[in-house]
Amino acid sequence: MTRRAAPAAPVVDLVNSPPHYNQGDVECIDAIRAQLTREEFIGYLRGTVAKYNWRLMLKDNPHEDARKMAWYQTKLIEALRAQ
Repeated sequence: MTRRAAPAAPVVDLVNSPPHYNQGDVECIDAIRAQLTREEFIGYLRGTVAKYNWRLMLKDNPHEDARKMAWYQTKLIEALRAQ
């Protein structure tokens, strides 16, 4: 008798698409962008990068938080490029 392996659990990406930041088809970052002016959104991104950098070594998983900071930094670069 051959046993089948149990299906693998879905991989959760806590950096690029954390499930707690989605409501249906809308991701939180998109809702925030829609509510703010371009300048306000850039300020939000700058502040978020600063926040992750400030507390980076104080958290349980600095590697994951560094990746989150890089994610917001990439969004900031994209917003600045879209001038």
